[in-house]
Amino acid sequence: MTRPTTSPVARSVVPRVASLSCPSCGAAIEMRAQGWAESVVCVACGAQLDAANDTLRVLQYGEAVRLKPRIPLGTRGVLRRVTWEVIGCQVVTITVEGTDYSWTEYVCFNPYRGFLYLSEYDGHWNVIEKLKWRPRGGVSDGLLTLTHDGRRYKHFQTALARTTAALGEFPWELRVGDSVVSRDFVDPPFILSAEESAGEVTFSRGTYTPPEEIARAFGIPSLLTPIGVFANQPNPYGDLPKRMGQRFLIGLLVLSMMLFANLIFSSKRTVFSQASTFDRTTGVSGAFVTPPFTLDGRPSGVAIDVAAALDNDWVFFTLSLINEQTGETREVTRQLAYYSGQDSDGSWSEGDRSETVRLSAVPAGRYFLRVEPEGGEVGRPRVGYTIAVRRDVPHYGFYAVAFLALLTPMVFALFPSAAFENRRWAESDHPIGGTSSSEE
Repeated sequence: MTRPTTSPVARSVVPRVASLSCPSCGAAIEMRAQGWAESVVCVACGAQLDAANDTLRVLQYGEAVRLKPRIPLGTRGVLRRVTWEVIGCQVVTITVEGTDYSWTEYVCFNPYRGFLYLSEYDGHWNVIEKLKWRPRGGVSDGLLTLTHDGRRYKHFQTALARTTAALGEFPWELRVGDSVVSRDFVDPPFILSAEESAGEVTFSRGTYTPPEEIARAFGIPSLLTPIGVFANQPNPYGDLPKRMGQRFLIGLLVLSMMLFANLIFSSKRTVFSQASTFDRTTGVSGAFVTPPFTLDGRPSGVAIDVAAALDNDWVFFTLSLINEQTGETREVTRQLAYYSGQDSDGSWSEGDRSETVRLSAVPAGRYFLRVEPEGGEVGRPRVGYTIAVRRDVPHYGFYAVAFLALLTPMVFALFPSAAFENRRWAESDHPIGGTSSSEE
């Protein structure tokens, strides 16, 4: 569990194998790191032996090992342009809320580079190296953090980790049943692990590595497909919000420039205006048709301004813009209402006496309006109102729709990333939206 450091030399070779016998069962033991390993576990009987002793003194008797590593002992592979040989394998187990969780750790050896470690949990692999200096620690946002090599790692989980099975050679004195307090800190794709035993703390850093890369390095036909989300697994959607945010800003800039140009170059000129009175006492419809007027130029927006001299009254308008040549009709309705008074809280008012109706992309041509007012309060016989038509008026509805069209993908891009992070931290001492568990 404790991983020692060694002096690296820039060569990529592996050692010769030395054959010895197990003092417990007599089975042959192959030593691939003789002089480097401190303990070895007999594959036949599971006895844990002192590899530094010429007679392989028994440290602890064991049971027949049923462990079947995904990468068999003696397998050689190339990682980071260095040849490594797998010489040891152990199963480490933690217990969380009464449930055991186990992962497998592999010891890889090169006599000129020392030791490299691999870990695998449910198909998730990490390449692990011992740190040469201690990370700096601190508390941020209520979480313990570590800083190393310019990266800030958040505390993920603290647990009592124990060795539950082992075979092969190890550069420390291994006994099945030994335990350490393990604290993990993550900043994907890296994980820092602090292992504390007998007052000594060792630090290592793991790098998340796809299983196909491990399989390719050691010539394994295939490895288990990863299950679930691992502590330091890179978020495949992590940069999606950023990319969508950049596209949103570009689109918003283009949209703003279009709106600005529209506001600057739109003439908003009045092509028709008329004042009328709606007389409710006649008992006949107040509908009428305006004189024709011309809408020239390119297809552009038209605004119809309606204003009425209302006082505790309302009126409903049906407005039809009709093309004199084609008969094409665009009909809209609007209700104006205005009420005011006084009560115990003082003066009050509600409603509005005017409103503007906008029509988009109206072609050039000769047009007239059919205006039909109706409704109102009893006792209010007449109401005066004005109708005005303006040409080449910006239609802001397009920009609102375009803004939503730009915003929607960016908002939805947040969900996959957030869901992935929720799944990651659900397995930690600090689940998102939950109560953090205390460190042991």
